[in-house]
Amino acid sequence: MQKPWLKSYPDGVPEFIDADEFSSVADMFDKSVAEFADSAAYTNFGKTISYREVDAYTAQLGAYLKNELGLEKGDRVAVMMPNLLQNPIAIFSILRAGMVVVNTNPLYTTRELKHQMNDSGAKAIIIVENFAHVLQEVIDDTPIKHVITTKMGDMLSPVKGFIINTVVKYVKKMVPAFKLNDAVTFKQALKLGSQHRFQTIPTGHQDAAFLQYTGGTTGVSKGAVLTNKNMVANTLQATTWIKPQIGPLKPGNIITALPLYHIFSLTANCLTFMRYGWCNYLITNPRDINGFVKELKAVDFKVLTGVNTLFNGLLNHPDFKNIDWTDFALGFGGGMAVQRSVAERWKEVTGTTLIEAYGLTETSPAACMNPMDLKEFNGKIGLPICSTEVNIQDDDWNEVALGKNGEICIRGPQVMQGYWQRPKETSDVLSNDGWLHTGDIGFMDENGFVQ
Repeated sequence: MQKPWLKSYPDGVPEFIDADEFSSVADMFDKSVAEFADSAAYTNFGKTISYREVDAYTAQLGAYLKNELGLEKGDRVAVMMPNLLQNPIAIFSILRAGMVVVNTNPLYTTRELKHQMNDSGAKAIIIVENFAHVLQEVIDDTPIKHVITTKMGDMLSPVKGFIINTVVKYVKKMVPAFKLNDAVTFKQALKLGSQHRFQTIPTGHQDAAFLQYTGGTTGVSKGAVLTNKNMVANTLQATTWIKPQIGPLKPGNIITALPLYHIFSLTANCLTFMRYGWCNYLITNPRDINGFVKELKAVDFKVLTGVNTLFNGLLNHPDFKNIDWTDFALGFGGGMAVQRSVAERWKEVTGTTLIEAYGLTETSPAACMNPMDLKEFNGKIGLPICSTEVNIQDDDWNEVALGKNGEICIRGPQVMQGYWQRPKETSDVLSNDGWLHTGDIGFMDENGFVQ
């Protein structure tokens, strides 16, 4: 097939990436923490931890999962919490222990949580106490055998952690009563794990790294099996694409407001900027726009990712225009279409073009991105990124001409292995020659841009 998008690639962006650079997400993590050991990795509620500290915490928790709980390579472990320091520690400890992360929305109903735990076969869950009452209602009807609970302030200083935990539970009353027999606290798990020696368990490209649940277009929520190759490839595709814009910059803060249980934030923020040694500044409750803007005014940041509704909410806050945008380098939108009116107001306030991208849970997620040096918002979802093919197909899965509407189809190393234990649903969207049928309608212009 022709690849008209290649002629529109920014300078310095190659056609292909080499997914063999890392054997797994855990391998990528190990090499990142070795390279950036003393750099800031995550900040939340005013507490910053370095890559070296993340390395130590994940080794402790990974050892607990493996040695104390007896979990084995390939076992599924759920993580159910908002953006807290505990979140990336939980994610990388599971991956380092050779297990599979089941990202779980903390706002799930009992029905949704029960379905996901049963469908995934999760044996353990790491959950913030605020939502433990939901788990209590369904745990006896799920395969979960081990529960690790955490309070919101558990990774902060003793004084600040005590204050936040007290306010959350007794003042704001955000922790409904619950009873989970034999549950272990996050702090206890770290302490018990520290008594064991730990080394990252080797995993390979074909091993699952995440079960990322998506409602899709029809039916019950399905778990997209994202392998180590999928996630490594998409991270390398993203880092390669943004390197001309971000690479020359000294590492700084990237604002991570979208939850890490969402594939966009997980790959775009947590993994991609880890490869550059940046610090994810975690926003626990971005719905609190007043608090969010207050944090943005107090921190020096260079990158912010989000969705259209988030950008719009920020722009409508009276203090947003008073943020210092001097060092700001990149605003990155995905997850849903960015409205032109929002993008134009963003440019007026920040002086930077809001860059739009397109992807799905099933593509880890990035498939198309606009050039990082885009001068003005163009209303398009971008060009197929490195090592990615996009074509537009009709109802019979035949390619249509440039400029003609049809179904957007994607092929590349970031395309999921399939839906967890759902061969019929997998065959409905994945053709034998590797094309993922997205269900989205669009067209490609003569320069390779999709819209």
